[in-house]
Amino acid sequence: MRPDVLNPLFAEVETLDGVGPKVKQPLDKLGLMRVGDVAYHLPDRFVTRRPVDNLDEASVGEQIVVALTPTEHRASRTGRGPYRVFASDALGNVCALTYFGRASYTAKKQLPVGEKRWIAGRLDEYGQMLQIVHPDHVAKTSEGLLGTLNEPVYALASGLTQPKVAGLVAQALTRLPEMPEWIEPGHFAKEKWPAWADALKLAHKGEHAAARDRLAYDELLANSLALMLVRADNRRRKGQALRGDGHLRDKLQLPFPLTGAQRRSITEIEGDLAQDTPMLRLLQGDVGSGKTVVALEAMLTAVEAGAQAALLAPTEILARQHYDTLRQMLAPTGVEIALLTGRDKGRARESILMGLQDGSISLVVGTHAIFQETVNYRNLGLVVIDEQHRFGVSQRLMLAQKGKVTPHTLAMTATPIPRTLTLAQYGEMDVSRLDEMPPGRQAIDTVVVSTERLGEVIDRLGLAIAGGAQAYWVCPMVREQESEDIAAAEARYAALKERFGDDVVLVHGQLKPELKDAAMERFASGEAKLLVATTVIEVGVDVPNATLMVIEQAERFGLAQLHQLRGRVGRGSAKSACVLLRGGELSETGKARLSLMRETQDGFRLAEEDLRLRGGGELLGTRQSGDTPFKVADLDQIQRLLPLAHDDARLLMERDGGLASDRGEAARILLYLFERDWGVQLLRGG
Repeated sequence: MRPDVLNPLFAEVETLDGVGPKVKQPLDKLGLMRVGDVAYHLPDRFVTRRPVDNLDEASVGEQIVVALTPTEHRASRTGRGPYRVFASDALGNVCALTYFGRASYTAKKQLPVGEKRWIAGRLDEYGQMLQIVHPDHVAKTSEGLLGTLNEPVYALASGLTQPKVAGLVAQALTRLPEMPEWIEPGHFAKEKWPAWADALKLAHKGEHAAARDRLAYDELLANSLALMLVRADNRRRKGQALRGDGHLRDKLQLPFPLTGAQRRSITEIEGDLAQDTPMLRLLQGDVGSGKTVVALEAMLTAVEAGAQAALLAPTEILARQHYDTLRQMLAPTGVEIALLTGRDKGRARESILMGLQDGSISLVVGTHAIFQETVNYRNLGLVVIDEQHRFGVSQRLMLAQKGKVTPHTLAMTATPIPRTLTLAQYGEMDVSRLDEMPPGRQAIDTVVVSTERLGEVIDRLGLAIAGGAQAYWVCPMVREQESEDIAAAEARYAALKERFGDDVVLVHGQLKPELKDAAMERFASGEAKLLVATTVIEVGVDVPNATLMVIEQAERFGLAQLHQLRGRVGRGSAKSACVLLRGGELSETGKARLSLMRETQDGFRLAEEDLRLRGGGELLGTRQSGDTPFKVADLDQIQRLLPLAHDDARLLMERDGGLASDRGEAARILLYLFERDWGVQLLRGG
């Protein structure tokens, strides 16, 4: 059970004053569901303002606080333009306070003519006129703005304002309970960090590096400790030793020899399977490095030993792709394989469930449906989880409970992960790396093209289709947003369909499953020549005849995601190309990323470079859900503090008595605070 001391932080956000249905909706969008979420909603940055006696003391572009007296209100003649309040300082300098839209109503109330007001905002210039657009604060006295000289700026959602969020944060900080210290005393003293509650308060007041580091360290310590608890629990569990005799694997007719990395990984996995301690291993492999074959060898080892194996995929598209691939490879072996997703109903589903229960089905591929309560196995010996970063530890543990004894677990990811983040995300696992490519894989020509040459790209696309090739066109989102000029799949699909007719199909995550499957089937069979999509095709789509990938507004994607998308082509014998369509203005980091994509196809190098380019957590473009498992710690803090947190967690487990000690009791609170309590649940009485 969650410790009582945390109850104030886990109270619903509606318990804060001023949070009704209208405010709760945008708070939900920000993930601020509870009081603790609000307390941990740390500022993105701080605005530092300088008080000045008059406008002559200020510079254009500077954030200031100044006393001004309104002299005139002037609305635009059409009613559509800005609403301006002209005001003068103590020397008679005139400044326009400019408002747009409905904000003009506020201006009329706050700025009566002839009454002095203290204004906080950014001083700008419009033509020859000084102006402050939408002043941040208006107060009747200078004391009213004392708290705005160093003001936090929070991430917002539509319907929220900075003052509203700041007010909610202030309320949340008054509810912080007294906590025991969970950091190792020697390390805590050495770093000179503030106590937990003090750190949270300081992080909202200003650029306090020590407070930020302490809060990040807490999260990294919770994660490291939880993963160690999972690993320790796994070692205590009784599994079943699976030793195959090779009679099924010998029947496989692979079209290519195994690489050294594949053979090495298979040997490591066989060694784990032969133990009665359940395997917990991560298989990292670059795009096209042959993870599926390694997984198949592992699953057949389990079947040879009299057990069943299950392969869990994050999406139906990927599950069906795996099923089709494995079914073809298994044909010479006679092993029975089934596909189970949430869409399977009626007799077909009942037949699969019966086959899993009586053991006549040896292998099953599916989505999360394969670990629902109604699914029972005769003897589940091995679980393979593809695209591991899409699943949480708690989901993995749920699937592990399906066996009579704890099954072995092999997690796979095609997203190369920097070594630092491997420890952060998979610290409870042993790791195998496929760092060689199978022979015959051709390099993919990668070019960066400005969107100004969009017509040329479409013409080249037409030539490729006319020549019998297939192609992908990837957009950053499904529909365009009014506030942002981002390419959208639906609009691009409409334009390309007008040019190429029924040769074009559309796939994105919001389509109904049957429509998505029908489009994928048309493309996979070759009936459709062009697939327009969002990143839903990032993993698992394997169409050897597809030789051209166009990624629109490529600067909005991370390097790892661009690499995954590029890996959808170059899977056949024909030469393939990837066109990175970029916008007009690129940051230096954006240029470096696209340049790296041209230089190399080594996913592990790209992952390390991506981490280096992002520096202290800067993420250009679309933030990927799998970037890090952390809300507080940024990438710079992960690199600096994770090794220390990992050592601290190990000290607690090995020297300081684990969770049963005094510090362990404090650490148990920490695990619940960061919702890593799945680590606690593994302990008896946890």
